[in-house]
Amino acid sequence: MAMDAHEIERRIKAALPDATVEIRDLAGDGDHYAANVVSEAFRGKSRVQQHQLVYAALQGDMGGALHALALQTSVPD
Repeated sequence: MAMDAHEIERRIKAALPDATVEIRDLAGDGDHYAANVVSEAFRGKSRVQQHQLVYAALQGDMGGALHALALQTSVPD
């Protein structure tokens, strides 16, 4: 079963409470999303480490309930 955008956002915000999260359904199929995540937790971390924090928030559902996630991460201005 596919994961909806609200569940993706909920999980990311549960792991990164200060995060601003924008989710877009790229294909209209509930399987391919893009996410823009801004969090102070990313400060001082490499892009890979930032993405790992987001993937960890998704609790192992990448490649399963969530097929594809194009991810952009950054720190607040």
